[in-house]
Amino acid sequence: MIESPSHEPRQLPAMARDTTKDNPWPVSLISSKFADAVDRWPAAWVAGQVHQINARRAGQVYMTLRDNQTTTQMDVVFFGAPAYEAAKFSQGDLVVVHGKANMYQPRTSLSFRADEIHHVGKGGLMEQIEQLRKKLKGEGLFDDDRKVALPAFPHCIGLVCAPGARAEGDVMTNARLRWPSIEFEVKHVHVQGPSCPREVIAAIAALDADPRVEVIVVARGGGAFEDLIGFSDEGVVRAAANCVTPLVSAIGHEDDWTLIDLAADLRASTPTDAAKRIVPDVREELSLVAEARQRMLSDMQRMVSLEQQRLSAYTQRPSLTHPETLLDKPMQFVKDARLRMNTAMNFMTAEATSTIDKLHSTLTALSPQSTLNRGYAVVQAEDGTVIDSASNLSREQKISVTLKSGKFAAQVTDVNK
Repeated sequence: MIESPSHEPRQLPAMARDTTKDNPWPVSLISSKFADAVDRWPAAWVAGQVHQINARRAGQVYMTLRDNQTTTQMDVVFFGAPAYEAAKFSQGDLVVVHGKANMYQPRTSLSFRADEIHHVGKGGLMEQIEQLRKKLKGEGLFDDDRKVALPAFPHCIGLVCAPGARAEGDVMTNARLRWPSIEFEVKHVHVQGPSCPREVIAAIAALDADPRVEVIVVARGGGAFEDLIGFSDEGVVRAAANCVTPLVSAIGHEDDWTLIDLAADLRASTPTDAAKRIVPDVREELSLVAEARQRMLSDMQRMVSLEQQRLSAYTQRPSLTHPETLLDKPMQFVKDARLRMNTAMNFMTAEATSTIDKLHSTLTALSPQSTLNRGYAVVQAEDGTVIDSASNLSREQKISVTLKSGKFAAQVTDVNK
C-alpha cells in the first residue's frame, strides 16, 4: 500500500505482470524482489583470474574476477575471516572461490559474496610478464646505477601520451601551475592496442634525440591490467632503460604497475604526481630565495655590527686616544740603556784612571827625573852616551851634565879612576 498523489492509499500489484504505467512498483519494492530471487540461488564454485583487488579495510576485501577465456568480469566480496585469507592474493592469480550471489539493495547491485578462496596458479599473461621481468632484471636493466637524477629546473619536458587524453592535461596543467614558463614537446601515441609499443618506442627515441628536451614523461591514465600491457612490452622497457634523457613513468594509478616503471629513472604514481615531482613550485622556490636573502641580510648585518663593535673597541684603546703612550716603553728602554751605559762608562773610566795612576806612579818611580830630583846628575858624552864610570872618561873630554833643573857642558880636567 502506498499513498497516491491525492494522499489516498492505493493497492500495489502483487505480481510484476500486473504493474501499469498508472500503478507501478517503487524502486525499493522491485529491488527487494530481486534480492529475494537472488537469495534463492544456490552457492557455487567459480574459477577466474584476479583482475583487481582492494584490501585496504581490515576484514573487507573487494575483488574483481575475470574469466580465463573472455573479458567477462564479476565483483566478489569477502567479509570476516575469508577476507583475511583473500587479502593474501594479488593481481593475476588464478583462483577458485566458493560463495553465492548477493544483492546489495540500497544500490540494487549484484555481487558474489565468497566464503572460501584457493590458489590454483598464475594467469598466462601475468606469468609471461613475470618471466620477462626476471629476464630483464638479470640483464641489469633495472639496476639503480643505471638511473640518472632529474634536472632541478627543467626548461622543456618531453611528453608521451594519447591525443586529448586526461593524462596530458594533468601533466601540463599541474606543471604550468607550478612553473608557468615550462615548455613541452608532446608526442601523441596509442597507449593500448597492438600499435602501442611501436609508437611509444619511436616517441621515446625522438624525444631522447631532441636537445631541447631535458626530461621525458611517459603518461597514461588508469585502466584494466590488459589495457596497460603495452607498457610491459620488452621493446618499450629496453627503450626506457637505454634512454639517455631522464625518463619518468606515470602509467595508471598508484596500484597499477608495468615493467616500464622498473626501467624508468623515476616512477610517479599518477600523471599529476609526475608533474609535481619533475617541476619545482615557483612559489616555494621564491619563498626559499626570500628566506635565503633574509638570512644573507641578517648575516651581513651581524657581520657589520661585529666589525663596528671591533672598530669602536679599537678607537677606545689608549694607543689611539693617546698615541704618545706608544713611545713610553721605547723611551723608558732608551733611558734605562743610557743609565746602564753611563754607569758602565763611569766604572770603566774609574778603573782606567786607577790603572793610569798606578802606571804613572810606577813610571815616576822608575823615571831618571826622580833620581835627578833627589840631587843626582846624569853625565853624557858628546854623542849622548851616558857615562857611568870614570874609566870611560879622558882628560879634556867634553861632557854634558843634566841636573834636576837644566843641564850644562863641562870639560874633564882630571880623572880619578
